[in-house]
Amino acid sequence: MYLKMYLLSRRAYSGLLFSQSSMATCLRRGKSLIKPCICRNISLSCQRYTVMASWIIDRYGRNDVLRFTNNMMFPIIHFPNEVIIKVHAASLNPIDVNMRNGYGAAALNAKRDPLKLKSARSEFPLTLGRDVSGVIMECGLNVSYFKPGDEVWAAVPPWKQGTISEFVVASGNEISHKPKCLSHIEAASIPYVGLTAWSAMNQIGGLNQDNCSGKRILIFGASGGVGTFAIQLMKAWGGHVTAVCSQDSSTLVKKLGADDVIDYKSGDVAEQLKMLPLFDFILDNVGGPTEKWSPDLLKKWSGATYVTLVTPFLLNVDRLGVADGMLQTGVTIGTKAVKHLCKGIHYRWAFFTPSGQSLDEIAKLVESGKIHPVVQQVFSFSEVPKAFLKLEGGHARGKTVISANHGRKIKDRRQQSLGDLFTTDLKHNA
Repeated sequence: MYLKMYLLSRRAYSGLLFSQSSMATCLRRGKSLIKPCICRNISLSCQRYTVMASWIIDRYGRNDVLRFTNNMMFPIIHFPNEVIIKVHAASLNPIDVNMRNGYGAAALNAKRDPLKLKSARSEFPLTLGRDVSGVIMECGLNVSYFKPGDEVWAAVPPWKQGTISEFVVASGNEISHKPKCLSHIEAASIPYVGLTAWSAMNQIGGLNQDNCSGKRILIFGASGGVGTFAIQLMKAWGGHVTAVCSQDSSTLVKKLGADDVIDYKSGDVAEQLKMLPLFDFILDNVGGPTEKWSPDLLKKWSGATYVTLVTPFLLNVDRLGVADGMLQTGVTIGTKAVKHLCKGIHYRWAFFTPSGQSLDEIAKLVESGKIHPVVQQVFSFSEVPKAFLKLEGGHARGKTVISANHGRKIKDRRQQSLGDLFTTDLKHNA
Protein backbone atom coordinates (compact mmCIF):
# COMPACT_ATOMS: atom_id res chain seq x y z
CA MET A 1 0.00 0.00 0.00
CA TYR A 2 2.83 2.43 0.85
CA LEU A 3 4.55 1.59 -2.41
CA LYS A 4 1.32 2.23 -4.29
CA MET A 5 0.82 5.61 -2.60
CA TYR A 6 4.39 6.60 -3.42
CA LEU A 7 4.00 5.64 -7.05
CA LEU A 8 0.69 7.52 -7.29
CA SER A 9 2.24 10.70 -5.92
CA ARG A 10 5.25 10.37 -8.18
CA ARG A 11 2.97 9.94 -11.18
CA ALA A 12 0.95 13.04 -10.28
CA TYR A 13 3.90 15.39 -9.82
CA SER A 14 6.16 14.09 -12.56
CA GLY A 15 3.70 15.13 -15.24
CA LEU A 16 3.80 11.78 -17.05
CA LEU A 17 0.01 11.68 -17.11
CA PHE A 18 -1.85 9.58 -19.61
CA SER A 19 -5.36 9.78 -20.98
CA GLN A 20 -7.95 7.17 -20.11
CA SER A 21 -7.70 5.67 -23.57
CA SER A 22 -3.94 5.20 -23.30
CA MET A 23 -4.35 3.71 -19.80
CA ALA A 24 -6.81 1.18 -21.17
CA THR A 25 -4.36 0.28 -23.90
CA CYS A 26 -1.67 -0.34 -21.28
CA LEU A 27 -3.97 -2.52 -19.18
CA ARG A 28 -5.44 -4.65 -21.93
CA ARG A 29 -3.60 -7.67 -23.29
CA GLY A 30 -5.55 -9.65 -25.84
CA LYS A 31 -8.96 -10.39 -24.38
CA SER A 32 -7.95 -10.28 -20.74
CA LEU A 33 -7.89 -7.13 -18.67
CA ILE A 34 -5.06 -6.82 -16.15
CA LYS A 35 -6.18 -5.73 -12.73
CA PRO A 36 -5.33 -2.01 -12.29
CA CYS A 37 -2.65 -2.20 -9.62
CA ILE A 38 0.96 -1.05 -9.42
CA CYS A 39 1.65 -1.61 -13.12
CA ARG A 40 -0.74 1.26 -13.93
CA ASN A 41 1.40 3.74 -12.05
CA ILE A 42 4.82 2.74 -13.30
CA SER A 43 4.02 1.75 -16.88
CA LEU A 44 5.97 3.64 -19.53
CA SER A 45 4.92 1.42 -22.41
CA CYS A 46 2.75 4.11 -24.03
CA GLN A 47 5.59 5.42 -26.17
CA ARG A 48 3.28 7.54 -28.26
CA TYR A 49 3.08 9.92 -25.27
CA THR A 50 6.81 10.28 -24.63
CA VAL A 51 7.56 12.34 -27.76
CA MET A 52 5.43 14.38 -30.11
CA ALA A 53 5.44 16.18 -33.44
CA SER A 54 6.41 19.84 -33.36
CA TRP A 55 7.87 22.72 -35.36
CA ILE A 56 10.84 24.15 -33.48
CA ILE A 57 13.81 26.48 -33.86
CA ASP A 58 17.31 25.76 -32.53
CA ARG A 59 18.59 29.27 -33.16
CA TYR A 60 17.20 32.66 -34.14
CA GLY A 61 17.13 33.71 -37.76
CA ARG A 62 15.06 33.75 -40.90
CA ASN A 63 12.62 31.13 -42.12
CA ASP A 64 15.24 28.43 -42.69
CA VAL A 65 15.68 28.02 -38.92
CA LEU A 66 12.23 26.36 -38.68
CA ARG A 67 12.61 22.59 -38.25
CA PHE A 68 10.02 19.81 -38.06
CA THR A 69 10.63 17.00 -35.59
CA ASN A 70 8.75 13.93 -34.42
CA ASN A 71 10.90 13.70 -31.30
CA MET A 72 10.05 16.78 -29.27
CA MET A 73 9.72 15.79 -25.62
CA PHE A 74 6.15 15.39 -24.46
CA PRO A 75 5.10 18.37 -22.27
CA ILE A 76 5.11 17.94 -18.50
CA ILE A 77 2.72 19.33 -15.91
CA HIS A 78 5.02 21.17 -13.50
CA PHE A 79 2.36 22.95 -11.44
CA PRO A 80 -0.97 21.64 -10.12
CA ASN A 81 -2.97 24.34 -11.95
CA GLU A 82 -1.74 23.33 -15.42
CA VAL A 83 -3.39 21.26 -18.14
CA ILE A 84 -2.13 19.42 -21.21
CA ILE A 85 -4.03 20.30 -24.40
CA LYS A 86 -4.10 18.23 -27.56
CA VAL A 87 -3.81 20.87 -30.29
CA HIS A 88 -6.48 20.75 -32.99
CA ALA A 89 -5.58 24.12 -34.51
CA ALA A 90 -3.13 26.97 -33.90
CA SER A 91 -2.53 30.31 -35.59
CA LEU A 92 0.31 32.71 -36.29
CA ASN A 93 0.74 36.30 -35.13
CA PRO A 94 3.39 38.92 -35.98
CA ILE A 95 5.04 38.19 -32.63
CA ASP A 96 5.86 34.67 -33.87
CA VAL A 97 7.84 36.08 -36.79
CA ASN A 98 9.58 38.54 -34.46
CA MET A 99 10.43 35.81 -31.95
CA ARG A 100 11.82 33.62 -34.72
CA ASN A 101 14.13 36.50 -35.64
CA GLY A 102 15.26 36.88 -32.00
CA TYR A 103 13.30 40.02 -31.14
CA GLY A 104 12.60 40.22 -27.41
CA ALA A 105 14.85 37.26 -26.56
CA ALA A 106 16.55 39.03 -23.62
CA ALA A 107 13.30 40.01 -21.91
CA LEU A 108 11.60 36.68 -22.56
CA ASN A 109 14.60 34.70 -21.28
CA ALA A 110 14.64 36.86 -18.16
CA LYS A 111 11.00 35.90 -17.62
CA ARG A 112 11.73 32.23 -18.24
CA ASP A 113 14.72 32.14 -15.91
CA PRO A 114 14.77 35.26 -13.65
CA LEU A 115 17.53 33.89 -11.39
CA LYS A 116 19.70 32.86 -14.36
CA LEU A 117 20.02 29.30 -13.09
CA LYS A 118 20.14 27.78 -16.57
CA SER A 119 22.83 28.01 -19.19
CA ALA A 120 22.72 30.44 -22.08
CA ARG A 121 20.41 29.56 -24.96
CA SER A 122 18.47 27.23 -22.67
CA GLU A 123 15.25 28.26 -24.40
CA PHE A 124 16.08 25.99 -27.35
CA PRO A 125 14.55 23.96 -28.85
CA LEU A 126 11.81 26.59 -28.91
CA THR A 127 8.29 26.08 -30.25
CA LEU A 128 6.52 29.15 -31.62
CA GLY A 129 2.78 29.87 -31.86
CA ARG A 130 0.55 31.48 -29.26
CA ASP A 131 -3.05 30.56 -30.16
CA VAL A 132 -4.52 27.12 -29.53
CA SER A 133 -7.88 25.44 -29.87
CA GLY A 134 -8.06 21.83 -28.78
CA VAL A 135 -9.13 19.26 -26.23
CA ILE A 136 -7.83 18.83 -22.68
CA MET A 137 -5.91 15.61 -22.27
CA GLU A 138 -4.90 15.78 -18.60
CA CYS A 139 -5.42 18.19 -15.69
CA GLY A 140 -3.21 19.08 -12.74
CA LEU A 141 -4.37 18.29 -9.21
CA ASN A 142 -5.77 21.78 -8.51
CA VAL A 143 -7.70 22.22 -11.78
CA SER A 144 -11.40 22.16 -10.89
CA TYR A 145 -13.16 24.09 -13.67
CA PHE A 146 -11.98 21.83 -16.51
CA LYS A 147 -11.74 18.10 -17.10
CA PRO A 148 -10.21 15.80 -19.72
CA GLY A 149 -12.26 15.90 -22.91
CA ASP A 150 -13.28 19.57 -22.59
CA GLU A 151 -12.87 21.64 -25.75
CA VAL A 152 -10.91 24.77 -24.87
CA TRP A 153 -9.16 27.72 -26.46
CA ALA A 154 -6.29 29.83 -25.12
CA ALA A 155 -3.42 32.17 -25.89
CA VAL A 156 -0.15 30.95 -24.39
CA PRO A 157 2.28 33.68 -23.18
CA PRO A 158 5.41 34.17 -25.33
CA TRP A 159 7.78 33.05 -22.58
CA LYS A 160 6.27 29.54 -22.68
CA GLN A 161 6.64 26.80 -25.27
CA GLY A 162 4.27 27.50 -28.14
CA THR A 163 1.35 25.80 -29.82
CA ILE A 164 2.65 24.72 -33.24
CA SER A 165 2.94 21.27 -31.78
CA GLU A 166 0.89 18.16 -31.09
CA PHE A 167 0.39 18.97 -27.40
CA VAL A 168 0.93 22.05 -25.27
CA VAL A 169 0.86 22.90 -21.56
CA ALA A 170 -1.20 25.86 -20.38
CA SER A 171 -2.25 27.26 -17.02
CA GLY A 172 -5.84 26.80 -15.96
CA ASN A 173 -5.98 30.60 -15.63
CA GLU A 174 -5.12 31.00 -19.32
CA ILE A 175 -7.76 28.73 -20.86
CA SER A 176 -11.48 28.99 -21.46
CA HIS A 177 -14.17 26.73 -22.86
CA LYS A 178 -14.26 27.07 -26.63
CA PRO A 179 -17.47 28.56 -28.05
CA LYS A 180 -19.54 25.66 -29.31
CA CYS A 181 -20.57 27.58 -32.41
CA LEU A 182 -16.98 27.68 -33.71
CA SER A 183 -14.84 24.98 -35.27
CA HIS A 184 -11.32 24.55 -33.94
CA ILE A 185 -9.97 26.30 -37.04
CA GLU A 186 -12.17 29.32 -36.41
CA ALA A 187 -11.57 29.35 -32.66
CA ALA A 188 -7.78 29.31 -33.05
CA SER A 189 -7.93 32.65 -34.91
CA ILE A 190 -9.24 34.66 -31.96
CA PRO A 191 -7.51 34.29 -28.53
CA TYR A 192 -4.22 36.20 -28.95
CA VAL A 193 -5.59 39.10 -30.99
CA GLY A 194 -8.78 39.13 -28.94
CA LEU A 195 -6.93 39.37 -25.63
CA THR A 196 -4.56 42.00 -27.04
CA ALA A 197 -7.46 44.19 -28.17
CA TRP A 198 -9.32 43.51 -24.90
CA SER A 199 -6.27 44.58 -22.89
CA ALA A 200 -5.85 47.77 -24.92
CA MET A 201 -9.47 48.87 -25.02
CA ASN A 202 -10.95 47.52 -21.80
CA GLN A 203 -8.17 47.13 -19.24
CA ILE A 204 -5.97 50.04 -20.38
CA GLY A 205 -8.45 52.23 -22.26
CA GLY A 206 -11.29 51.79 -19.78
CA LEU A 207 -13.94 51.10 -22.42
CA ASN A 208 -16.78 48.69 -21.68
CA GLN A 209 -20.33 47.91 -22.68
CA ASP A 210 -21.68 50.52 -20.26
CA ASN A 211 -19.67 53.58 -21.34
CA CYS A 212 -18.85 52.96 -25.00
CA SER A 213 -22.18 53.80 -26.58
CA GLY A 214 -21.92 56.77 -28.93
CA LYS A 215 -18.16 57.22 -28.49
CA ARG A 216 -16.05 57.83 -31.57
CA ILE A 217 -13.30 55.22 -31.97
CA LEU A 218 -10.38 55.43 -34.43
CA ILE A 219 -8.46 52.23 -35.28
CA PHE A 220 -5.20 52.22 -37.24
CA GLY A 221 -4.26 48.92 -38.87
CA ALA A 222 -7.90 47.90 -38.90
CA SER A 223 -7.63 44.94 -41.31
CA GLY A 224 -5.16 42.89 -39.22
CA GLY A 225 -6.01 40.38 -36.54
CA VAL A 226 -6.21 42.87 -33.66
CA GLY A 227 -7.93 45.48 -35.82
CA THR A 228 -10.70 43.20 -37.10
CA PHE A 229 -11.44 42.05 -33.55
CA ALA A 230 -11.36 45.61 -32.17
CA ILE A 231 -13.88 46.80 -34.76
CA GLN A 232 -16.34 44.08 -33.78
CA LEU A 233 -15.80 44.64 -30.05
CA MET A 234 -16.47 48.37 -30.30
CA LYS A 235 -19.58 47.84 -32.42
CA ALA A 236 -20.82 45.22 -29.94
CA TRP A 237 -20.50 47.89 -27.24
CA GLY A 238 -22.24 50.57 -29.30
CA GLY A 239 -19.28 52.66 -30.44
CA HIS A 240 -18.84 54.56 -33.71
CA VAL A 241 -15.80 53.13 -35.51
CA THR A 242 -13.52 54.78 -38.05
CA ALA A 243 -11.12 52.27 -39.61
CA VAL A 244 -7.84 53.09 -41.36
CA CYS A 245 -6.71 50.43 -43.84
CA SER A 246 -6.04 49.92 -47.55
CA GLN A 247 -8.78 50.13 -50.16
CA ASP A 248 -8.45 46.37 -50.74
CA SER A 249 -9.57 45.75 -47.15
CA SER A 250 -12.40 48.28 -47.06
CA THR A 251 -15.08 45.73 -47.94
CA LEU A 252 -13.96 43.48 -45.08
CA VAL A 253 -13.90 46.16 -42.39
CA LYS A 254 -17.27 47.56 -43.52
CA LYS A 255 -18.74 44.07 -43.28
CA LEU A 256 -17.39 43.85 -39.72
CA GLY A 257 -19.24 47.05 -38.83
CA ALA A 258 -16.89 49.99 -39.45
CA ASP A 259 -18.88 53.21 -39.93
CA ASP A 260 -16.16 55.12 -41.78
CA VAL A 261 -13.19 53.74 -43.72
CA ILE A 262 -10.08 55.77 -44.56
CA ASP A 263 -7.73 54.48 -47.26
CA TYR A 264 -4.19 55.26 -46.16
CA LYS A 265 -2.97 54.90 -49.75
CA SER A 266 -5.25 57.58 -51.20
CA GLY A 267 -3.59 60.78 -50.07
CA ASP A 268 -2.61 62.26 -46.73
CA VAL A 269 -4.28 60.21 -43.97
CA ALA A 270 -3.89 62.97 -41.39
CA GLU A 271 -5.65 65.49 -43.59
CA GLN A 272 -8.49 63.04 -44.32
CA LEU A 273 -9.00 62.37 -40.61
CA LYS A 274 -8.94 66.07 -39.73
CA MET A 275 -12.04 66.48 -41.86
CA LEU A 276 -13.93 64.23 -39.42
CA PRO A 277 -15.19 65.08 -35.91
CA LEU A 278 -12.69 64.53 -33.06
CA PHE A 279 -12.39 61.11 -31.45
CA ASP A 280 -12.81 59.77 -27.92
CA PHE A 281 -10.40 56.84 -28.29
CA ILE A 282 -7.58 55.84 -30.65
CA LEU A 283 -6.12 52.33 -30.99
CA ASP A 284 -2.81 52.42 -32.85
CA ASN A 285 -1.57 49.12 -34.32
CA VAL A 286 0.88 50.88 -36.64
CA GLY A 287 3.08 53.21 -34.58
CA GLY A 288 5.96 55.11 -36.13
CA PRO A 289 5.04 58.52 -37.60
CA THR A 290 1.37 57.90 -36.83
CA GLU A 291 2.03 58.47 -33.13
CA LYS A 292 3.36 61.97 -33.76
CA TRP A 293 0.16 63.46 -35.18
CA SER A 294 -2.75 61.13 -34.38
CA PRO A 295 -3.18 62.17 -30.69
CA ASP A 296 -4.14 65.63 -31.96
CA LEU A 297 -7.32 64.04 -33.35
CA LEU A 298 -8.64 63.38 -29.83
CA LYS A 299 -11.09 65.55 -27.91
CA LYS A 300 -9.13 67.64 -25.40
CA TRP A 301 -9.91 67.64 -21.68
CA SER A 302 -12.66 65.06 -22.02
CA GLY A 303 -10.91 61.89 -20.86
CA ALA A 304 -10.02 60.89 -24.42
CA THR A 305 -7.29 58.22 -24.64
CA TYR A 306 -4.62 57.21 -27.13
CA VAL A 307 -3.42 53.58 -26.76
CA THR A 308 -0.59 52.13 -28.82
CA LEU A 309 0.47 48.50 -29.15
CA VAL A 310 3.81 49.49 -30.68
CA THR A 311 6.22 49.99 -27.78
CA PRO A 312 10.02 49.96 -27.42
CA PHE A 313 10.04 47.78 -24.30
CA LEU A 314 11.43 44.53 -25.78
CA LEU A 315 13.79 46.46 -28.07
CA ASN A 316 15.17 48.43 -25.11
CA VAL A 317 15.80 45.26 -23.10
CA ASP A 318 17.48 43.55 -26.07
CA ARG A 319 19.70 46.56 -26.66
CA LEU A 320 20.46 47.74 -23.11
CA GLY A 321 19.88 44.70 -20.91
CA VAL A 322 17.08 44.02 -18.47
CA ALA A 323 17.79 46.70 -15.83
CA ASP A 324 18.79 49.56 -18.14
CA GLY A 325 16.14 48.58 -20.68
CA MET A 326 13.36 48.71 -18.12
CA LEU A 327 14.67 52.03 -16.81
CA GLN A 328 14.78 53.53 -20.29
CA THR A 329 11.27 52.23 -20.99
CA GLY A 330 9.94 53.74 -17.78
CA VAL A 331 11.47 57.13 -18.58
CA THR A 332 10.01 57.04 -22.10
CA ILE A 333 6.46 56.16 -21.10
CA GLY A 334 6.53 58.61 -18.18
CA THR A 335 7.74 61.48 -20.35
CA LYS A 336 5.17 60.86 -23.07
CA ALA A 337 2.31 60.42 -20.59
CA VAL A 338 3.06 63.75 -18.90
CA LYS A 339 3.53 65.52 -22.23
CA HIS A 340 0.14 64.41 -23.53
CA LEU A 341 -1.60 64.94 -20.21
CA CYS A 342 -0.59 68.59 -20.39
CA LYS A 343 -2.46 68.70 -23.72
CA GLY A 344 -5.61 67.27 -22.16
CA ILE A 345 -5.42 63.66 -23.35
CA HIS A 346 -4.29 60.33 -21.91
CA TYR A 347 -1.38 58.42 -23.45
CA ARG A 348 -1.06 54.68 -22.77
CA TRP A 349 0.84 51.57 -23.84
CA ALA A 350 -0.88 48.19 -24.05
CA PHE A 351 0.38 44.62 -24.19
CA PHE A 352 -1.06 41.17 -24.67
CA THR A 353 -2.31 39.78 -21.35
CA PRO A 354 -3.20 36.06 -21.00
CA SER A 355 -6.54 35.69 -19.25
CA GLY A 356 -9.02 32.84 -19.24
CA GLN A 357 -11.56 35.11 -17.57
CA SER A 358 -11.38 37.62 -20.43
CA LEU A 359 -11.71 34.78 -22.91
CA ASP A 360 -14.91 33.78 -21.09
CA GLU A 361 -16.30 37.26 -21.82
CA ILE A 362 -15.15 37.07 -25.43
CA ALA A 363 -16.79 33.64 -25.75
CA LYS A 364 -20.12 35.15 -24.68
CA LEU A 365 -19.84 37.77 -27.44
CA VAL A 366 -19.01 35.04 -29.96
CA GLU A 367 -21.95 32.89 -28.87
CA SER A 368 -24.28 35.89 -29.18
CA GLY A 369 -23.11 36.50 -32.76
CA LYS A 370 -21.42 39.83 -32.03
CA ILE A 371 -17.86 38.60 -32.67
CA HIS A 372 -16.97 36.53 -35.73
CA PRO A 373 -13.63 34.87 -36.61
CA VAL A 374 -11.75 36.39 -39.54
CA VAL A 375 -9.56 33.71 -41.14
CA GLN A 376 -7.58 34.75 -44.18
CA GLN A 377 -5.87 31.44 -44.96
CA VAL A 378 -5.48 27.94 -43.51
CA PHE A 379 -2.24 25.93 -43.82
CA SER A 380 -1.67 22.28 -43.02
CA PHE A 381 0.84 21.34 -40.33
CA SER A 382 3.42 20.45 -42.99
CA GLU A 383 3.17 23.97 -44.44
CA VAL A 384 4.21 25.97 -41.37
CA PRO A 385 7.22 27.58 -43.16
CA LYS A 386 4.87 28.74 -45.93
CA ALA A 387 2.55 30.20 -43.33
CA PHE A 388 5.43 32.20 -41.83
CA LEU A 389 6.42 33.52 -45.25
CA LYS A 390 2.84 34.53 -45.94
CA LEU A 391 2.64 36.40 -42.62
CA GLU A 392 5.95 38.14 -43.31
CA GLY A 393 4.52 39.45 -46.56
CA GLY A 394 2.21 41.77 -44.62
CA HIS A 395 -1.16 43.14 -45.81
CA ALA A 396 -3.04 40.86 -43.42
CA ARG A 397 -6.81 40.59 -43.68
CA GLY A 398 -7.52 38.49 -40.63
CA LYS A 399 -5.58 35.51 -39.29
CA THR A 400 -3.32 32.79 -40.65
CA VAL A 401 -4.33 29.44 -39.12
CA ILE A 402 -2.46 26.12 -38.86
CA SER A 403 -4.46 22.89 -38.97
CA ALA A 404 -3.64 20.01 -36.62
CA ASN A 405 -2.45 17.41 -39.11
CA HIS A 406 0.74 16.57 -37.22
CA GLY A 407 2.07 13.70 -39.30
CA ARG A 408 3.52 11.69 -36.39
CA LYS A 409 5.59 8.60 -37.20
CA ILE A 410 5.22 6.52 -34.05
CA LYS A 411 5.16 2.72 -34.38
CA ASP A 412 1.91 2.25 -32.50
CA ARG A 413 0.06 4.98 -34.37
CA ARG A 414 -1.10 5.12 -37.97
CA GLN A 415 0.84 7.64 -40.03
CA GLN A 416 -1.34 10.50 -41.21
CA SER A 417 -1.22 12.31 -44.52
CA LEU A 418 0.36 15.75 -44.54
CA GLY A 419 -1.81 17.07 -47.35
CA ASP A 420 -4.23 19.95 -47.12
CA LEU A 421 -7.33 18.87 -45.21
CA PHE A 422 -9.27 22.08 -45.57
CA THR A 423 -11.08 23.88 -48.36
CA THR A 424 -11.76 27.58 -48.53
CA ASP A 425 -15.21 26.95 -47.08
CA LEU A 426 -14.35 27.13 -43.37
CA LYS A 427 -17.84 26.03 -42.39
CA HIS A 428 -16.86 22.47 -43.24
CA ASN A 429 -13.71 22.42 -41.09
CA ALA A 430 -13.83 20.22 -38.01
